[in-house]
Amino acid sequence: MPNLDQLRSQHPRLIYRSANYEIRDKNLYLTWHFILEPNIEFHPQVVIHNVDEKKYTYFLTPNSYFLDNLVFHLGLMEIPTYWKAACSPEIVIEAGTLNEKQISWWHDLLIQGQGEFFYLNQIDFTQPDFVKISSSGQNQPGQLDASLSSATTTLIPLGGGKDSIVTLELLKKALPQQIRLFSLNPTQAVLEIVKLNADLPLITATRTIDPRLLELNRQDYLNGHTPFSAYLAFLTTLIGVLFQVKDIALSNESSANECNTIYLGQKINHQYSKTFEFEQKFRAYAAQYLLPTTNGQSLPNYFSFLRPLHELQIAQLFSQIGQTYWPIFRSCNRGQATNSWCHECPKCLFAFLMLFPFVDTPTLTTKIFNHNLFDDVKLIPMALQLIKEDGTKPFECVGERDESKIAFYLAIQQYRAQHLPLPPMLAQVQTEVLNQENDLGNRSRQLLDDWNNSHYVPAHLLTIFKSAGNKI
Repeated sequence: MPNLDQLRSQHPRLIYRSANYEIRDKNLYLTWHFILEPNIEFHPQVVIHNVDEKKYTYFLTPNSYFLDNLVFHLGLMEIPTYWKAACSPEIVIEAGTLNEKQISWWHDLLIQGQGEFFYLNQIDFTQPDFVKISSSGQNQPGQLDASLSSATTTLIPLGGGKDSIVTLELLKKALPQQIRLFSLNPTQAVLEIVKLNADLPLITATRTIDPRLLELNRQDYLNGHTPFSAYLAFLTTLIGVLFQVKDIALSNESSANECNTIYLGQKINHQYSKTFEFEQKFRAYAAQYLLPTTNGQSLPNYFSFLRPLHELQIAQLFSQIGQTYWPIFRSCNRGQATNSWCHECPKCLFAFLMLFPFVDTPTLTTKIFNHNLFDDVKLIPMALQLIKEDGTKPFECVGERDESKIAFYLAIQQYRAQHLPLPPMLAQVQTEVLNQENDLGNRSRQLLDDWNNSHYVPAHLLTIFKSAGNKI
């Protein structure tokens, strides 16, 4: 098995050689060419389906710059997937040009977005010469044509879980005839959600990882997490331009801002590219380098609709407005291929925990899950990882430690109100953690009424939360 130093020595540079696109049979094919020196080549591809050829022709001469630039940038987002195989000391950008500010931006995303990868592989990413990104020339973005600024559609990316369902249900009532759905490599859960919203147009794209990378992984090259939500930011921006979208409404919540652990003095967050910090940085980058307009704002307008809320608040909303989706939504990564909940991972336990205070137990344990996860003693260590302040929070899309404590508290209160014995997990959580906590009753009420003002939700959409019963 090659070690990190051997891999870096053997593969000193990853070169981003070219970005290409063409439309065939109403599908837009995007391909990129990367070289992992000395001789490993990658050709990842994305296909955007059912592109309107009349709108596509707008991006031919003299407006080709916009599409060239967006495809080039989506290729930059492919880099973490292929660079991580050997962590080459240098990344060379030949497919386009980046100025020094852009290089700094991409270096920051690579380091922060790959934090979990560095932690799990015990890689020291803090050394000054760990990775250098080089390019040449200056980008000179043009001004966005006024015809693209007249769009009114809101794009909602679907992931199959409860969060994007809540966004969908709230926005489709407030914005009738203005919603389009989007899915990358749609899962069965997404397709089931789409069936329930057959009146809403769906845009799909297919991303194909180069098989050569999978072969390298079998040869013990490095593998691990990449900032997928950052990839979606660039992809949905491209989608938004092609389909004349005004707003891109993500479903990232306030809870994503909390890190999982500290490594080499740096915060490591599995959900870094879902954080408000990344959202801020992406919006600023897009406004300057992707599709700038005369008013200094990028179109489409990328924001997270659920940013003001915690996961526990979203679960409460889902219990109220998402009942139709209970049998079909899925959040388990392990069970994605089989469209199932594995009932064994942190994501399953966290989803069960968030819903328990708001969904009656017979329904939760039959229509969504197949048993009461609080009875499973094997999951107790996982439960403690969700709430202990001195440990590493599971590397999944799970919420804040404090809101997990509050959810456990609310679950325990339900058992006590019914004079039922506590399941093994709740008993141990009570003994090891909650007994040392103060004022959980007031804290639970405060959290369920909380509102995070650090968000970019457009003003005209904020009233939607009032109608849903949330405090602003």
